[in-house]
This record gives sequence, C-alpha cells and structure tokens, in this order.
Amino acid sequence: MEAKLIETTEIAPEVRHFVFEVPEVGRFTFVPGQFVSMNQVINEKKITRAYSIASAPSESNRFELCLNLVHEGLLSPRLFQMRPGDTIEIRRPLGMFVLRNPPRDSILIATGTGIAPFRSILKAQLHEKSQAFTLIFGVRHESHLMYRAEFEEMARQFPHFRFLPTLSRPTASWTGRSGHVQMHLGEAIGERRDVDVFLCGLKLMVDDVRNILKDMGFDRKQILFEKYD
Repeated sequence: MEAKLIETTEIAPEVRHFVFEVPEVGRFTFVPGQFVSMNQVINEKKITRAYSIASAPSESNRFELCLNLVHEGLLSPRLFQMRPGDTIEIRRPLGMFVLRNPPRDSILIATGTGIAPFRSILKAQLHEKSQAFTLIFGVRHESHLMYRAEFEEMARQFPHFRFLPTLSRPTASWTGRSGHVQMHLGEAIGERRDVDVFLCGLKLMVDDVRNILKDMGFDRKQILFEKYD
C-alpha cells in the first residue's frame, strides 16, 4: 500500500513530525507502540526501514511519525525531501512493543526520537481511570524535547502521569533534571517492582538500563524494549 504525505513540521533541529494518510483504506488500524515499515528503491536496491508510529489510532486513515535526519542514511534524507502529495510504499503496522493486557502501571524511558511510540501510547491510553505512567525523556539539549508542551499538559491534567525530562548537555538556565536517563531510574521507580518498564532509544542506553533494572530485581519479562543504532 502507499502512504501520501500530508504535512511536515520541524519540531527540533533536524527532527520533523510527519503526517501521512493511506488513501486506499478508510481507517488505518494499529496498536499504540507499533511501527510501520517504509520501502523505496534507491540505486536499484529496495531499502526498508521501520519507524515507530507517533500518533494514537483514530477513525481516520492517517498516521504520524517523528523522524530525525540521518545525513549518511539511505532513506531518511529521501523522506526529508518529500513534499505534501508525494507518496511512499509502506507495509501494514507490526510490533509487540505494546501495553500488556490487562495493563499495569508503567515506566516509559525514551531518548531522542525513541519518544515516538510513547506519544502514541500516552495519547491513546492515558485517561482519568487509566493505569499510572511515568515518562523519563532524555535528550542532549532543551531544544530537542519533542512534544514537551503535550507531555506537560498531560501531567497537569492527570495526577497519575509524571513527566521527567532530563538533559545531558544543559545550559546554565536549565533548572530541571540533568544527566542521562539512567541517573533518574530511582526517582521514577522508587521501591516498586510490580511495574512494567518500556525502553526505546539508542542501543547503548537500552542495554545499560536493562542491566540496571535486572540488578534492581526486575524480571526480564517486565522489561520491554526497542533499540536502534
């Protein structure tokens, strides 16, 4: 099937929010946390890349992505060159990086564009009677806190949602948390060991946090992750 680009918005330096629609379906179905694969022939070779969906499911045929420009990458530069109306081949959404059923209180840990599946999950699942969520979001600079206003509004609206942004390269004016996400696991988790922990981001972060969680007493079945280089 094909997805048609509707619009893009620059939400951080070299990071864009993409809105696509799938004309051949009336409703584009997926589970929050899943990814969509995009295909394009480049230099006579078919290139496929998987990207986490950043929007909640709806009654429409649209979906949203949060992508950063990888200059040496094969597909992302092409995506950043797309204009509204351009199309790209996609596969139906897949992936098991989703909330359990029944869902439990969850800790969500993201770095960079790893925030995408958590935006989807929170927009779809966070409500007055939902389980509790804590989101630790780590980036280098304050300008890269994608969707910050949305998460801050969620935290104001829902007392059982905590938003913990942290910067690894803060300026003197930053008054929030500093350092890598690993430094804030204790604050986010406390003494609880009955929660699920979801990790999405660079391989180094994901592997490090998984080891820390295992040392804290978490069972591997409580730790769900997606990672990329």
